Amino acid sequence: MTHTPRLPLLAGLPLAVGAGLAIPVQGRINGALGARLNDGIAAAVVSFSTGLVLMILISLVLPKGRAGLAKIVPAVRNRAFPPVYVLAGGIGALFVFAQSFTVGLLGVALFTVATVTGQTVSGLLVDRLGIGPAGKKPVTGIRIIGCVLTIAAVAWAVSPRFAAPAAASAGASGAAGGPETLLLPLLLPVLAGFLMSFQQAMNGTATVHYGTPIAATLVNFVAGSVVLWTAWGIKVAVAGPGSPLPGEWWYYVGGPMGCVFIGLGALLVRSLGVLVTGLGMIAGQLLGSLGLDLLVPAPGTIVAPATVLGTVLTLAAIILATLPWPRGAFRR
Repeated sequence: MTHTPRLPLLAGLPLAVGAGLAIPVQGRINGALGARLNDGIAAAVVSFSTGLVLMILISLVLPKGRAGLAKIVPAVRNRAFPPVYVLAGGIGALFVFAQSFTVGLLGVALFTVATVTGQTVSGLLVDRLGIGPAGKKPVTGIRIIGCVLTIAAVAWAVSPRFAAPAAASAGASGAAGGPETLLLPLLLPVLAGFLMSFQQAMNGTATVHYGTPIAATLVNFVAGSVVLWTAWGIKVAVAGPGSPLPGEWWYYVGGPMGCVFIGLGALLVRSLGVLVTGLGMIAGQLLGSLGLDLLVPAPGTIVAPATVLGTVLTLAAIILATLPWPRGAFRR
């Protein structure tokens, strides 16, 4: 096992926020690519494949990447960690599936709240079970309060987007019969968000044994690409291919941004734990979304006061959950 250095909270948390900033930018790019191709699964395949190519190059060019690459097979063969951890990239593929199949029905706002709820709850659970490399972390009252405030703040921040887009989507898909028709589609993003914490824990553990997050990120993109290429092959066989690939370079930046998100997540969970890493990325996601809406707004975008205030409250909730409270305080 190779022991990667631990980062202090004041250094690690800003990195987690920075990693979260890539998520809405990646979502905007992949969404535009999906619309251009008229195929959300194809857009996900392109995103994962470009990320995979980049990670292969990094793994071959950088000395640390080559060292990590050489440790993948021995670590798996010697069962340094449960072999199922190499399939963590499939969780990323599930998240993309959830985006492709439910955002049009639920709307972006409800999808965001669903995934954040799942991720925040599972962050507590994963830390309590000690699945990640940081070991067991107690479920304290203050951490629970921070999680509840985070979910409430995210719901408030995205609340201006609930009404019109969600209603239009529901009407277009014939789901206007009542909230019960949204129950099953809502469970998919909740499940995807819930599993994201497990993905980060598995990647963090693998990183400790590989000695670098480069190898863990590469394995993620291999697993996710296999899942998505298989799904796209089935889709093409049933419904045929979508439109040809565009020539503009920026459509292909989503994959490299995924490399940043997955790699930093794998690095940070050992130092911060799964919950705090996830909360930091949620804050970055909201800040990135707010920045996009202000600087490069999509058609019909309105930045409401609730969006700004909800983002600020999210940051406050994360600070509350990560403060170094006295040992034993609020412990459950």
